Amino acid sequence: MKKFTIIFLASAFILFMAILLVIYLVKGDTSRWQVALGGMIVGAIPIGLLFLKENPFNIPTIIGYYVFLFCSSYLGSIASFYLHYKWWDSAVHLYKGIYIGGLGITLIKVFIRKSATENISRWIIFLFVVSLSVTASILWEVYEFLGDRWVTHTMQRGGNTDTMLDLLAGLLGGLLIAIYGAMRKHQV
Repeated sequence: MKKFTIIFLASAFILFMAILLVIYLVKGDTSRWQVALGGMIVGAIPIGLLFLKENPFNIPTIIGYYVFLFCSSYLGSIASFYLHYKWWDSAVHLYKGIYIGGLGITLIKVFIRKSATENISRWIIFLFVVSLSVTASILWEVYEFLGDRWVTHTMQRGGNTDTMLDLLAGLLGGLLIAIYGAMRKHQV
């Protein structure tokens, strides 16, 4: 079922972005066709999971990835939600913080044996999840900065304030999941 989900979602998202790429290439809308091209590339990343002997990510995690891509690339950039709804950027960053935090819990389950997790402090789980979420937020802001520097000039219109709000939203999302993960340590 996981393989089907990955193939279906990747194909649908790549096809959707390819159609948008052609539409915006024909219209000469450089900013939007570049986002569509980028969407095709990041939409294909989960296909790499098909080559793993055992895919550690469950179906909700895979779906969550495509929800993030749809909300950030299509709704945010192409449909201009970032411009029309001031709260959209922070909401996407909050979601990303929650998503990456959940991914951190999945990584703990995958890479640490069940018997070993009983000896891990709740604080280690908390710190790992928050650190992973904050690192993802920082890398995303670096991506926005470099993208604005060399390609689109539209991602950091709010400057320093935008960057700090994005980082705080990502941190908040990570904190929510880290608290959840630490409190439910026995199920992690």
